[in-house]
Amino acid sequence: MTRQAMALDFDARVEHLRDIVADLESVAVAFSGGVDSTFVLKAAVDVLGPDRVVAVTGRSPSVPQSDIEDASRMAALIGVEHVFLQTDEFANEDYVSNPTNRCYFCKTTLYTHMWAFIAERGLKAIVNGINADDLGDFRPGIQAAGEFGVRSPLAEAGLTKEDIRALSRYAGLPTAEKPASPCLSSRVQYGERITPDKLRRIESAERFLREMGVTECRVRHHETIARIEAPPRFFALLTESEAAARIDRHFRSLGYAYVTLDLRGFRSGSMNEVIAFGAVQPSL
Repeated sequence: MTRQAMALDFDARVEHLRDIVADLESVAVAFSGGVDSTFVLKAAVDVLGPDRVVAVTGRSPSVPQSDIEDASRMAALIGVEHVFLQTDEFANEDYVSNPTNRCYFCKTTLYTHMWAFIAERGLKAIVNGINADDLGDFRPGIQAAGEFGVRSPLAEAGLTKEDIRALSRYAGLPTAEKPASPCLSSRVQYGERITPDKLRRIESAERFLREMGVTECRVRHHETIARIEAPPRFFALLTESEAAARIDRHFRSLGYAYVTLDLRGFRSGSMNEVIAFGAVQPSL
């Protein structure tokens, strides 16, 4: 495909996105404050106007406080109403037992609350930030979205993560280069029960690393072991003797007996590797 043809194809997909949103008339956006949901929120406000759009964020122990604050700032920047819904996924044994399709039960809870909300407010649809790249990944939450009739305008328009970052830069959104920030429960190995206490420990550990300058990281929770994932450019910082000692002290204060650095570095969705290797069977 020539450069000109690629540009035309890109423009067509953006126009298709606008058409999809326009047909929905009024929407509640499942809003995390990340790259994708921020862009779809901005697109919805641009097309429908702020009076026909509400940003909705689920609040629970699985959402880092920093993400809550980011979502509030982004909704204010875009100039749209922002509502928090207290979700109750921790009351669901199917969620806290942490099967491989845990996200299905989380999203089922969120969309149940959101449908009650849009019925009360008279909004026509729920939309999320799923993009075209997500459709090829193991994402049980997509199944829940389909069952609840939640629309994914970015994916429907064929827009990829790279497209959305480029469009976000063009729109001047500060989320254009923001790293992904999935829920804290995604750090807990499958089959180990999820508790608010474990998630608070993970959140504190990751905040400690970011304050040290490790701007992109995950702390994977394996019972008494904390496995740090970070891009290799941070390895020297993490293994410097004084820094390593500080990390070890802080993590031990959180209850970890062992602190490890994953030599493969940061990789999104690494907990799903046990499914690929057959160590854990995917839940149906």
